[in-house]
Order: sequence, then structure tokens, then C-alpha cells
Amino acid sequence: MRLKDRIALVTGGGSGIGRAIALRFASEGAYVVVNDVKLDTAKKTVGELDGGRGRAIAADVSDSAQVRAMFAEVERELGGRLDILVNNAGIAVSGGDRERLRERAEARIAETFAGEITTHWDVTMNMSDETWHRMIGVHLNGTFFCTREALKLMSRVNRGVIINMSSVAALSGLDTVPHYSAAKGGILSLTRALAREVGSRGIRVNAICPGYIETPMTAGISPMMQKVLLSRTPLGRWGQPEEIAATALFLASDDSAFYTGQWLSPNGGLVIGG
Repeated sequence: MRLKDRIALVTGGGSGIGRAIALRFASEGAYVVVNDVKLDTAKKTVGELDGGRGRAIAADVSDSAQVRAMFAEVERELGGRLDILVNNAGIAVSGGDRERLRERAEARIAETFAGEITTHWDVTMNMSDETWHRMIGVHLNGTFFCTREALKLMSRVNRGVIINMSSVAALSGLDTVPHYSAAKGGILSLTRALAREVGSRGIRVNAICPGYIETPMTAGISPMMQKVLLSRTPLGRWGQPEEIAATALFLASDDSAFYTGQWLSPNGGLVIGG
């Protein structure tokens, strides 16, 4: 077992990639703290862990006070130890915005086949402050808030692993979601800076940049848009959460002991090189 007796905290672990990571870590011997904004969702994941080795904690990672309370509970209940942090919590484009993007995407696809593009995205100029701040708040601020608290525990023993969930959006930019791309790009830069900062303490910090993965977050993408995305992916399919969990396991385990400040991108060839 590659994570025997280690304590891991996975944010956004109630579904999708976070759930798959929590399950995989538990199967490798870890005790997993599953965080989600909804307690019942986190508890459901904990109920599926091997041997029930875990606990559920509800917190909105975009709220620093809730994050501090979550880590205080970890410190109090688990003896102040934390070996692994996976900053996975995230949100998708909201319903109304998603629908507008879907309509424009399908119109643009039709125009592309017709040989004339007149539909423009205009996402940034029409984006509200609230939409921007919420996306940055959950993804980038949440990663910072959780990392800040985790480092206080890991620095006591000069050991630990932090895995940040970035995206192919950070590598190439996605024109339909500039706020998501900015958040994920920030996470990637934060990963590199942190790796330099805390490497001397024996703490490793790496990132995962998934491509399109079949999760509840991507379920709202229209069938037409799915076909377009698949046509751009050399392997011709979407990834599964378990494939991202396998990458997270590698980065969390001693198999990656000489990796820090790096990113791995399971994306089926959607983005190549870097």
C-alpha cells in the first residue's frame, strides 16, 4: 500500500474527481478527510471508503474562516498531522451563462461548417463582478486558503505533499471561460512558487492539469459541443475521474519523491507539450 497510515485531506471530495481521489487514496491505506460544501455529499463518499477510514467535513473553501475551522478540526481530531492535501474543490460555469455559451458555441460550429464565422463570444465584456469573483474565490482563493493552513501543520515535521488541481485551461486558455482559465493559471503559478518556497522543508507541491473529464461538472456540455471536443482529442474520448485519481496517487506517493513544482496533464492529447 503506497499511502499506508498517511492522512490526506481532499477538498471537493463529494463527487467527480475528488471522490475518485478519496476512494483511491483510501484503497492505498490512507485515512481520508473528505471536504465538500455539502456535508451529506462528503459523508456519502466517506461511506464508500475502504474500511470507512475517513471523516467528512463541510466547508466552503472560498471562505477563509470556514477553512480555518476545518483545519482546526483536523488538528484537534487527528493529532495535528496532515501528510497530503489535494486542492480539488471547484465550480463550473453557472446555469444561465452555460446556456448562453452553449447557444453561441452551436451557432459558431454551424458557421464554421458554412465557411463564415460571424458569431463572437463576448464573454469577458459581459461578465459580472459576481461571476468573476466567485470563480476566482473557489478555485484560486480556496487553493491558497487551504494551502496556507496545511503548511502550518506540515512545517512542524518538515514533510508533506500538496497537489493542486489546475486544468488544460491553464496551459492553452479556453476562450469561453476566461475566468476559469485565469483561476487555473493562477493555481499553476502558485504551485511553482510554493514548490520553491517550501522545498527546503521537505514539502512537495505539484499540479494536475486534466483535459475534459466525465464528471457532474462537465455534464452540461451539449452533445454537439462534446463531439467537437472529442474531434480535437487524439485519443478520441473523454477521461474518467479514476484516471486523474491515478495521477494524484503517483504525486502523493513516494514514487514521485523527486517531483516538485511540476504539472502532469492527463488530457488524451488535447494539449501536447509545454
